[in-house]
Amino acid sequence: MIEDLAKNLVTLKKEFEKTYDGKSQIQEVIPTTKSELFPIKQDDLDLLHHFATKNPIYYNSYEKTIGEIPCIVYEGDINKYWLNSIQHGSSHAPFSPTWVMSAYIGALQAKDLGFQEIIDIGSGDGRIAFCAKVLGLESYSIEIDDLLVELQKSLTTTLDFHPYCSDATTFDYSSLNLSKPIFFIGGLAQMGGVSLATGVIEKIHSIGDLNSGWVFAGTHSQKYTPDPKNEAGWGTLMEKNNLKSIHTVSLPTVWTFHETEETPYVFAESN
Repeated sequence: MIEDLAKNLVTLKKEFEKTYDGKSQIQEVIPTTKSELFPIKQDDLDLLHHFATKNPIYYNSYEKTIGEIPCIVYEGDINKYWLNSIQHGSSHAPFSPTWVMSAYIGALQAKDLGFQEIIDIGSGDGRIAFCAKVLGLESYSIEIDDLLVELQKSLTTTLDFHPYCSDATTFDYSSLNLSKPIFFIGGLAQMGGVSLATGVIEKIHSIGDLNSGWVFAGTHSQKYTPDPKNEAGWGTLMEKNNLKSIHTVSLPTVWTFHETEETPYVFAESN
């Protein structure tokens, strides 16, 4: 089911991109109702729309049927948050979100792999942590930028996904009493993600024997120097930290809207 959901979302994105004639900086779609192509609980879809409707990065929305799927298109602007996020001296990657539907499918994949908690590292507006909570997982959101954390707190009225304003490389993860967590690392390897991931991995290893998983947002774009060990830019870091790839799912993100290939999310665990 999850692979089909991902493929159907990619198809939906490509159809949307062909017909989109708006001028907004970011844009994405969320189906309005459960369907054969998107057999998602209606309550879950309603919560995803609630997140987008209440999120101040979106300034406009409208109904549109894409292919045969009734959707709502959300248009937004992240300039204010992007500029604020790069002002922090220890910031590793500026804010640039995945799609809400992609966050949901990524969290669903983590749940299917048996992980019990999701920790959204460099979480931006907290959409991955929010989606984890929608799916009944415990979740935590770690974000260094105070403006983004205040945004997240405004979205916790429906579901509390525990936003923390902190440098993820110094955060005390032992305070969360984690059992089987999976960490979603925000940022491409080539855009500060390696430094961020390295710091968090070192903190988790210092806790001791914690059965943890990792999710890395990768890229196959020729704009970036490829990693000699592959894994969409993460191979060298994974080898250095004795991590093995267990699954990869490609999903739409804001930064791939006009690109032919989506963002590969590499799921890994200790070898």
